[in-house]
Amino acid sequence: MNACAASLAAQSTVPGQANTPTESIQALQERISKLEAEVSELTALVKQLQLGSSGLPVSIQTAVETETGRQAQGQTLLPEDRKTLDFLHDATVNLGLDGYYAYNFNHPVGRVNVLRAYDVLSNEFSLNQASVIFDRPPDLAEEHRWGGRVDLQFGQATDTLQGNPSNEPRPQIYRNIFQAYGTYVVPIGKGVNVDFGKWSSSLGIEGNYTKDQINYSRAYWYAFLPFYHMGLRVSYPVNDRFALNYWVVNGTNQVEATNGFKDELFGFTAKPRKGIAWTLNYYLGQEHPDRVVVPPTSPIPVQPGLSFQAIRPAPNGRTHIFDSYVSWQPMPRLTLALEGDYFIQRLWKNQAPGQSSAPVHVSGGVAYLRYQFTTKVSLAGRAEYLSDRGGLYSGITQALKENTITFDYRVADGFLMRYEWRRDFSNKPTFLSEAQGVLSKDQNTATVGLVWWWGQKQGSW
Repeated sequence: MNACAASLAAQSTVPGQANTPTESIQALQERISKLEAEVSELTALVKQLQLGSSGLPVSIQTAVETETGRQAQGQTLLPEDRKTLDFLHDATVNLGLDGYYAYNFNHPVGRVNVLRAYDVLSNEFSLNQASVIFDRPPDLAEEHRWGGRVDLQFGQATDTLQGNPSNEPRPQIYRNIFQAYGTYVVPIGKGVNVDFGKWSSSLGIEGNYTKDQINYSRAYWYAFLPFYHMGLRVSYPVNDRFALNYWVVNGTNQVEATNGFKDELFGFTAKPRKGIAWTLNYYLGQEHPDRVVVPPTSPIPVQPGLSFQAIRPAPNGRTHIFDSYVSWQPMPRLTLALEGDYFIQRLWKNQAPGQSSAPVHVSGGVAYLRYQFTTKVSLAGRAEYLSDRGGLYSGITQALKENTITFDYRVADGFLMRYEWRRDFSNKPTFLSEAQGVLSKDQNTATVGLVWWWGQKQGSW
C-alpha cells in the first residue's frame, strides 16, 4: 500500500466513521481511476487544439482556418499588390435625383415653357434627371497618374443634352452617356492633364447638375452654348494660380462628327487672388455637315443600318465663340458672378457668287448674386440679356431678357429644396399663350425643385 493509501486508511479509522477501512480504500481507488481517465481525455483534446485536428468542433475549426488564412495572406501580400487594392479606395459612386413642379401663368398650349433647357414642362410633376457617376481621378501623391469618369443620365434633361439628328447622326446610341472619359497626367512640369472621350463643355459658367448651380432653371446661354464635346483636351498648370487649356474635338454636341473639320479651343483659367476665379475661352469650329443620312443604298452600309450621301459643295463657314466668366466671393456668405459671350457664324468661309451669306451674331451676358444667410437658407438672383441677330438661337431676330429669383432651403446634407420665380420677356412675340397660334412677349413661371444626391464625391460634380 502506498503512502497515499496508508494516509487514507488511517483517516478511515477515525471514531464515528461508518465505513470499514477496506471499503473506504476501494472507493477512493475508483475515484482516482475516474480522475485519471478524465485527465487523459483533456490531454488528448489539448493536443488536437495544438495540431489543428479535423476532429475539432466546426465553429472552432472554422475560426482556426480563417485566422490561419489571414496570416498566410498577410505574409504573401506584396507592396505592389497592396497599391493595386488601395487604388480603388479613391473611386466613388454617386447618385443624383432632380425633379420639379413648374407653373406657367401664360397657361401655354401643350404646357411647354419656351426657351428652357431643363424645366420645359408646366403644371405637372416632372423628372428632370436621374444620374449615376463613377469617378476615379488621378492621385499624384499616391503615384496614380491615370483615372476616369463615367456619368450616366436618365430623364428629360437627357433628351436636352444629347443633341438630335440635325447635329449628330446617331444620338440615340449615346443618349444616356453624359460623360465618359479617361485621364492621364503626363509627368512634365507640374503635370499635363490629358482627357480623352466625351465631356461636359466648360463654355459658359453654368453646368449640368442642379445642386451645384446658383439657380434652379438654366440661363439662355446654357441652352445655347455647347453641352458636350468628344475628343482630346489638355490642361497645363503653369503655377497654382494659372492654367492653360487646349481642346481638339469633333464639334459642338457631336460624339460622331458631321464633317471632317476638327474644332479647337484655346483658353485659360486664373485665380489672381483668393476668392476670385476667371475663365477665358476662344472656340474655333466648323459646324456645317458635309454629308447627310440616307436609307441604305448598298448591302454594306457605312454603319450597321446607316448610310451617308455627300453634300457637294459643302458649306465651310466658321464658327467663333468668345466666352469669359468670373466668380468673386468678397465675403464668405456672398458670391457674385458675371459672364459675357459673343458668338458669330457664317455659312460660307469665302463669299462667292451664289454662296454669299451674312454672318449671324449672338451676344450678351449674365449676372449672378447669391447670399447665404445660414447653412440651410440662401437667396440668389440672376439677370440676363441675349441679342439674337439672325435668329440662330431662337429662330427670329430679337432681344431676350430674363430675371430669376431663387430661394434655397437645404433640408439636410444631400437634400435641397428650391423655390424659384422667373420672368422671361422679349421685344418680339415669342412665348406661348393659352390661345393656339397667339404668342406673347413675356412668360412668368413659379417652380419648386427637389434635388437629392448621395455619394462620397466632394465639391461640385
